[in-house]
Amino acid sequence: MRDGRSVGPSAAAVSAFLEAARRVPAPAPAATPRLVFALDATLSRQPTWDLACGVQAGMFEAAAALGGLAVQLVYFRGFSECRASRFVGDARALTGLMRAVACQGGRTQIGRVLRHARGEAGRGPVKALVLVGDAVEEPLDDLCGVAGELGLLGVPAFCFHEGHDPAAAGGFAEIARLSGGAHARFDAAAPDVLAGLLRAAALYATRGLDGLRLAAHEDGAARRLLGSMTAR
Repeated sequence: MRDGRSVGPSAAAVSAFLEAARRVPAPAPAATPRLVFALDATLSRQPTWDLACGVQAGMFEAAAALGGLAVQLVYFRGFSECRASRFVGDARALTGLMRAVACQGGRTQIGRVLRHARGEAGRGPVKALVLVGDAVEEPLDDLCGVAGELGLLGVPAFCFHEGHDPAAAGGFAEIARLSGGAHARFDAAAPDVLAGLLRAAALYATRGLDGLRLAAHEDGAARRLLGSMTAR
């Protein structure tokens, strides 16, 4: 709970989403899919950080029904601080990591996040990068270069943008496009939107485009991501 409101999706919405996802054949046995979950932890982000703590369990709930998911938390804040956790396989562990972080003032370090995801992909398969933020304060040409490299490595970036800043929206959309991912906007006042987007990203990480296509018949977040990924 936050401010007396539930921040989780309805039971009916989750059930419908998972039922659609289960219809997609499982991939050949392999290591647990890995997803990098990156958050802007600069000072303005505290309300959304709290929101993400409350809704990220939906990623694991969706993925657990499909074989599981390993998630790594990456965050940036303050003066040139950008850190990454170990990969964890359950919501409680990730929530514990997130609650140990306090947001601090600073500028965005999206380039470091993208380069980190590129490095992780060089050490082992990474199915997706999820990036949640509200600003892009770095030269976009530099970010686009690394985003393109992620695309070549098969690591789509799902960029979830809070707010209405057109410069940030354009930057996140380009990062998503060049990496082969998707861009979507959300509002912290509507927590179900972010929860749905995270579930859809987890579905992509575990079932790929086929999973999104099937879930899109019944789930609005899956439709948004699929539409963004295929409208190129």
